[in-house]
Amino acid sequence: MKKILLLIIGCSALSFAHAQKVNRSKFITDSLDNYINRALTNWRVPGAAVCVIKDGRIILRRGYGIKELGLANKVDENTLFMIGSNTKAFTATAVATLQSQGKLSLDDKVTKYLPDFKLDNKQVTDMVTVRDLLCHRIGFGTFQGDFTYWTSDLTRKQIIEKMARVKALYPFRSRWGYTNAAFLTAGEVIQDVTKKPWEQYIKETLLAPLGMSSTLTLSKELSTSFNRSAAHTYIDGRLAAIPYPQIDNLAPAGSMSSSAADMGKWVLALLDNGKVGPKQVIPASAIRATRQPQILVGTEDDGGFNAYGLGWFLRGYEGHRLITHTGGVNGFVSSVTLVPDQNLGIVILTNSDQNDLIETINMDIIDSYLKMPFRNRSDASLAQFKASQQKQLQKEKAWRDSTALNLRPALSLNDYTGRYNNELYGNITITKGEANDLEIRFEHHPKMFARLQPLGGNRFYTTFSDPIFGREVLPFTVENGKVTALQFKVADFVEYTPYEFRKK
Repeated sequence: MKKILLLIIGCSALSFAHAQKVNRSKFITDSLDNYINRALTNWRVPGAAVCVIKDGRIILRRGYGIKELGLANKVDENTLFMIGSNTKAFTATAVATLQSQGKLSLDDKVTKYLPDFKLDNKQVTDMVTVRDLLCHRIGFGTFQGDFTYWTSDLTRKQIIEKMARVKALYPFRSRWGYTNAAFLTAGEVIQDVTKKPWEQYIKETLLAPLGMSSTLTLSKELSTSFNRSAAHTYIDGRLAAIPYPQIDNLAPAGSMSSSAADMGKWVLALLDNGKVGPKQVIPASAIRATRQPQILVGTEDDGGFNAYGLGWFLRGYEGHRLITHTGGVNGFVSSVTLVPDQNLGIVILTNSDQNDLIETINMDIIDSYLKMPFRNRSDASLAQFKASQQKQLQKEKAWRDSTALNLRPALSLNDYTGRYNNELYGNITITKGEANDLEIRFEHHPKMFARLQPLGGNRFYTTFSDPIFGREVLPFTVENGKVTALQFKVADFVEYTPYEFRKK
């Protein structure tokens, strides 16, 4: 990333590291502001908000940078950011609270509450428990199905119905695979038990008692809020503001927005076993339930464990247990970390969806409290990010250069047009566009289209009108001189799994 100049501008990374070995306790009070401001500049992130809690006290709660690129509005501790998958901990805690109250069991079958719930395998359908939904072990691959759901016009009920059409990549409970639709399903279980929509139940039982008065449960609420940050992403290598994602159909998995001030209240309660002052707001048993490892995610480079609980990642680090999660949606990434044996909590919110600041800042703060040497994580991480970004830009330039050659497709453009179907997604329609192009329209993304430019043969360079869905080279399948299918892929940020759309 950047050269680390945290104490005094001009101080070398080596001398800074040496100073920090001597007295790491002053990192937060003397150095963190400079560190974050310089990191924002080097990473080209418009704004951030950070809250650090230690031993039941707010050590730091502050905004940095600006809410929107090109505008002077500064981020403060009450500025709202979408927190993405840090929503999941609220959903899991709400379900665990219902268990503590005797209103359900985490080991109840999902069909007890949602009789119409189905997966592709009936035997698996009959075995899936509420616990399975909250720890990503139903057999789906990470993000599998998300292209169909993400910013689509599908309702929550329709998404759950479509889960039956997902061909699971793994045997049931055999591997971890991050599944947003499973958390949506858990949210519907909450509604069945409480007779209240997920968003209402979260507000009444968690947000209000914790004093999180600014926090929003639905993405549609953010655009009308006064103190809000804008969403940003990279387009052709340049940072730009983009519309807020509309993902309330997946709300229990990632639709919440919050601030450093409000998230600090959440973390304070979690570190105090659910208490706000003398009042027990969240049952301690519910908090314990969310922190029990349920499935192995992988191993860390240092040999530590990496597991998933309920709405939380559980990691070992230098002999300490980290309870942590990140969240990413269009234009935002966030991080929340608890280190219980140090009574330490860290919240980091940013308004750009392509940065590793949430990890580097987080771990540097943890290292300072553990009196670890300064590791200069940012330089290495930023270097990797820039190299990856440059590689992608070069690849896209090569594709654009090829389209400028006006290469002819193997068949007439008319042969590629028509309606195509995928069992999970539904229909897309391909028509002739301007000049030598094709255009895709999507049944469940009515505001989005994709432009297909010939690369020769049956390959087309595809640009989505929503930059989050990326740019890809998509091939058509041709059999006996006729187009039979389109092999379809979107950006990994949305979904890793490819789709095949068969021509009708």
